[in-house]
Amino acid sequence: MNNTDRRDAEMLYMFDRDTAAQMKQARELLNTLNKADYTDYTTIRASVKALLGGSDDTTMINPPFYCDYGRNIFVGKNFFANFNCTILDVAKVTIGDNCFLAPGVGIYTAGHPIHPEIRNTGYEYGIGITIGNDVWIGAQSVICPGVHIGSGVVIGAGSVVTHDIPDMVVAAGNPCRVIRPITDEDKLYYFKKRRIDPEIEQILKG
Repeated sequence: MNNTDRRDAEMLYMFDRDTAAQMKQARELLNTLNKADYTDYTTIRASVKALLGGSDDTTMINPPFYCDYGRNIFVGKNFFANFNCTILDVAKVTIGDNCFLAPGVGIYTAGHPIHPEIRNTGYEYGIGITIGNDVWIGAQSVICPGVHIGSGVVIGAGSVVTHDIPDMVVAAGNPCRVIRPITDEDKLYYFKKRRIDPEIEQILKG
């Protein structure tokens, strides 16, 4: 197996000329994205669509944004990533519909062996990450290799997510842990105990 095949199979692989060429293509697109005028939404959206492995016209990323390959990132409808997000997509990153990444979020599939003798050989790996629908990941949070985050989840700011998170919970901390379930009562409030006002409540009811 060549190193690209090994990488895509989530095995140990060596960064070589072929993987470097793939990364170069992504960096050229990132260069266009990250140098775009912040008000030039046409260029920003076109660059994002060309960069990611899967997205649509509802995808929006506020530059600067950073990734390894781009082609291993697949996002659903209404995806939004705020400033300074990084996705190291050595392995596949799959994100569902209606997901928000706050500023400075890091999603890292890439890793290196624990033992220094193995690590110093230059071999590395990537393990895929999946995130369900309707997820909000708070600012400066880190998602580690191999993690699955369920649907309807809120990850608190500054969290380090090292293990799977189930559906419909608020989770936070380092390491990230479930704080509480999300219930129908949460429909009444928008921030802590600040209740949604009657005007917005009527709009939401349609």
